[in-house]
Amino acid sequence: MAAAARAAAAQCLLGLVRRRAPPLPLLSSLPLPRRSGALAVRMASSDAQLGATVEVPGAAGPVRVVAAAGLPEVDFRKALDSALFRRWLENLQAERGLLAHGKLSLRQILIQGVDMFGQRVGFLKFKANIVDEETQSKIPGIVFARGPAVAVLILLESKGQIYAVLTEQARVPIGKFILELPAGMLDDENGDFVGTAVREVEEETGIKLNLGDMVDLTALLDPATTGCRMLPSPGGCDEEIGLFLYRGHVDEETISALQGKETGLRDHGELIKLRVVPYDQLWRSTSDAKALSAIALYEMAKKEGVLPPSPPSSGSSSNL
Repeated sequence: MAAAARAAAAQCLLGLVRRRAPPLPLLSSLPLPRRSGALAVRMASSDAQLGATVEVPGAAGPVRVVAAAGLPEVDFRKALDSALFRRWLENLQAERGLLAHGKLSLRQILIQGVDMFGQRVGFLKFKANIVDEETQSKIPGIVFARGPAVAVLILLESKGQIYAVLTEQARVPIGKFILELPAGMLDDENGDFVGTAVREVEEETGIKLNLGDMVDLTALLDPATTGCRMLPSPGGCDEEIGLFLYRGHVDEETISALQGKETGLRDHGELIKLRVVPYDQLWRSTSDAKALSAIALYEMAKKEGVLPPSPPSSGSSSNL
């Protein structure tokens, strides 16, 4: 069993770096000439809706993509060209994709909203009209696209006690402050999950992790059925998370210094305070799906004997 788990992990680790997806072949749905680097579309008006068509392998034909009323043309263009949109279309065509076996058909896509993070599309909201060909009934198709992310379970041993480092921050969608694992979104298309995990931990906690000591817990999952990622809410969101483990040794002064420390990038709206929790109390202390999933993977990996050895203790870590 341990050998099979190690083999699955190796398959996933080889796929940590994603190649940039080729641009989709977009065709104007209106009789307008193509412009270099952009899709030729027309602003919505009383007699013409802003739209385009896109060729999707596996679909019955070219798929109509339209903009919701009031969506600016510039946002519509950015949505069509975004990595989020292209990644979603790729998933439809994958081996386990919705269009892979001809039982479902994609009829139309309605782009409803775009949120920019600087020069790139950060969040994308759209609605897909997908129909079961046998019953002609619609499949629930509201999509909040935010793409891949990472989270890190940081376990620090001090005088025989193991502690987990959590962040406490404001989460507007639920209207509360919650305790969760240090986490962040991938901000490029290279798929560097490990590098992003290390960077996000440093930004959110001030802790500098050794890249070589990171353990990809989700790489231990079956690649054929999971893609080696955790999906926190697949009924409405495309987010896929790589969960990592970091183990270190520190002194009591370091634990005290971390407790209640204020961190985060304030200019990015991050209001973060660190909380250090004994690991054996962690599963009762948070409602964060990332943390609870990481605990489950960590404990099962220990049980199956597939975790690499913990880094040797050398007193207080110089990276903390």
